[in-house]
Amino acid sequence: MLRNRSLVQFIWGIALVMAGIGVFFRTSQLLPRIAQIEQFASLTTYIRFCFYLIGIVLIGGGSKKIYDNYPRF
Repeated sequence: MLRNRSLVQFIWGIALVMAGIGVFFRTSQLLPRIAQIEQFASLTTYIRFCFYLIGIVLIGGGSKKIYDNYPRF
């Protein structure tokens, strides 16, 4: 049972890292479109910071899960 849980947590960590990398790629594509909306034009720096922070947190959390669960299975 412990081996299965460790494997699931390892796979979940990989998924989190991939989602974090995806946030970085998608942010660079999405920000020019957000800047065209006049309500958000003055907030682009803040929005960019928030998106990149989300990406960093996802990559960090996924890396920790991978590191914690790698040697167990």
